Amino acid sequence: MQNIPTELLRTFVKAVETGSFTRAGEIVGRTQSAVSLQIRRLEELLDAPLFVRGTHRVKLTEEGTTLVSYARRMLALNDEAVSSLRRPKVAGSVRLGAPHEYTASLLPVILGKFAQSHPGVMLEVTCDLSKNLLARQEKGEFDLVIALHDDPDERGGSKVLTESLVWITSPDHERHTQRPLSLVVAPPPCIYRSRVLQMLGRQQRPWRIAYMSSSYSGIIAAVRAGLGVTLLAGSTVPQGVRALGERDGFPAMGQLDVRLYERRESVTEAVRCLADYITSSFASSDATLAGATAPSSGAQLAGE
Repeated sequence: MQNIPTELLRTFVKAVETGSFTRAGEIVGRTQSAVSLQIRRLEELLDAPLFVRGTHRVKLTEEGTTLVSYARRMLALNDEAVSSLRRPKVAGSVRLGAPHEYTASLLPVILGKFAQSHPGVMLEVTCDLSKNLLARQEKGEFDLVIALHDDPDERGGSKVLTESLVWITSPDHERHTQRPLSLVVAPPPCIYRSRVLQMLGRQQRPWRIAYMSSSYSGIIAAVRAGLGVTLLAGSTVPQGVRALGERDGFPAMGQLDVRLYERRESVTEAVRCLADYITSSFASSDATLAGATAPSSGAQLAGE
């Protein structure tokens, strides 16, 4: 049996997340050439090519795509074991910014487990729209920011999750069949809102904003009450709503990346521990979502 050194897996995962051997080297404390040697050694151990050679941007082979999910889970278990034994040594505070929908869905479990493993770390969590969070991080308000990323050509942050977008409405109302289409949205600069209005403009479909709130719970309550439809990332769709698809007249809205942004000026051991924990935890969520069957058009998600 072959044993894969965790330092090789960590370098491999950082190369995938940053899209660059050079930036991966900066994170793991190695030169670009040393990173290349580590990747080559990993490929030799597994007898499989992990990256497509000859491309300007980092691109995984089929074998590399398979390995990255395993690597993230192996590193998460490794880091959890180490932190459980060394947890008194990690202390401090971390200022985390995240969109409302993630603080209500994935993050409570992730941060709860992190707090159990690192009781000496105080977490200060703030909710806001992604673009607002990034602007505030530039001003030094946050150490880490989880944000939706809508521009595929823009660089920045480390990708932790790829989300499919889902239209939702109330299971007890037919507001989605009416014209103009009633929308439940957040105020600008909400990325979901922007994507919805761009699509409706291309379709020349009449619409009206029936309810606007920056609160995730407020938006969900309005949708359940039948005030209108909205768009959400797949992992944040709650129970007790109805998913809409092309058979209902609602086109596929593509995907968005969720990225983790660090403020290098404030990277401490506590910040680094939380960043790694969030990355590995979201990766596990990504694997779970990828293996799940998406709700069919017009299907109702189970009630609470």
